[in-house]
Amino acid sequence: MRVIVVGGGVAGTVSAIALRRIGAEVTVYEAYADPGGQVGSFVSLAVNGLRALESLGCLEAVRRAGFDVARQRLWSASGRLLGDVPRGRLSGDRMRSITLMRGDLVATLREHALRAGATVVTGERLVDAARAGEGVRAVFGTGRTDTADLLVGADGLWSATRAALDSGAPSPAYAGLYSVSGIAGNVPPGPATEAGTFNMVFARNGAFVYLPAPDGSVWWSAQVADPEEPDLSDVDEDRWLRRLGELYRFEEVPSTLLRATTRLHRPTPMHTLAEVPTWHDERVVLLGDAAHPVGAGQGASMAIEDAVVLARHLAVAPGVPGIPDALAGYDRARRARVGKMAGAASANRDAKTAGPIGRRVNDLIMPIFFRHFHERSTAWLYAYEPDSSTSHSSSPPTARGLM
Repeated sequence: MRVIVVGGGVAGTVSAIALRRIGAEVTVYEAYADPGGQVGSFVSLAVNGLRALESLGCLEAVRRAGFDVARQRLWSASGRLLGDVPRGRLSGDRMRSITLMRGDLVATLREHALRAGATVVTGERLVDAARAGEGVRAVFGTGRTDTADLLVGADGLWSATRAALDSGAPSPAYAGLYSVSGIAGNVPPGPATEAGTFNMVFARNGAFVYLPAPDGSVWWSAQVADPEEPDLSDVDEDRWLRRLGELYRFEEVPSTLLRATTRLHRPTPMHTLAEVPTWHDERVVLLGDAAHPVGAGQGASMAIEDAVVLARHLAVAPGVPGIPDALAGYDRARRARVGKMAGAASANRDAKTAGPIGRRVNDLIMPIFFRHFHERSTAWLYAYEPDSSTSHSSSPPTARGLM
């Protein structure tokens, strides 16, 4: 089986690894010269994503590129502790959530894909994909073409594969939040420097996430609630820091970290995508953000799960003629779980954008939820095994503590 993978980020590189393990010949086409680089800031992988990486033999390399985070604490704008729970896992799980820079994650996975025998071609952006005889033909912006038995669209939120598969597919919409991330140094000892802890403050103007890194710095991300999408041409770091300092002036720890910031990542608007009705035809399939940008700190983990499930459905197919049935099986296996995760992400965004009354309600409800219901409501998510195509519980999560 010959496979074209469009996109060399997390979804694309894990797909290449998983497909090589079942014997497929894989070529990854990536639009950027360096799909890792300084794209984004940090990303967390919960244990459901880590188990999928473990099944592919990548877990230890990813762990070396990042660091374990055992606990998650949630704080009100006034500094009141709302919840203290295991980070990205159930309390009895032997694994710990891992946090690392997105560029380091992609570079690590790309190295594994190359070692597994995949070919990676950079500087090629897909412009069209269509049936060609019994296979599929991909056309790229440079004029280059390629044909294969299967094309995997792992090209993210603004997927060209999704548009080629269905011209009526939904387009991303601004979610009312934008993210600005950075690194703070020389932070005074206190809550911000407690090792192994991921923190989220439900501040007046949006959530503020921070966690200490092993080198003594503190990684942070401001998720600002704003109904108007920001002008990203305003990229002056001092100007952005002054703007954030004003927005988070009421919250002690965020203010301290903003004043101590030594490095700022480019601001990024956050988007939602309506349910994508068509994930595949007989020779093209979507996975990761191209099919379902779930958010709530699960984007990378869900993409990794997708890749493993897709490869396992293809592995039991009767060769190339079985591809259409394998893609249909992958769709059935993933739809319900991803849909449940999308609902959790929506609740998560609502908590981050709540107004004064909503924040007061959350301050009352969250301590009760995290003390009594968090473990049960997230079991379906964190207890998932990549060998299983169904979730472990039919109960939907509230997911306010996911990310």
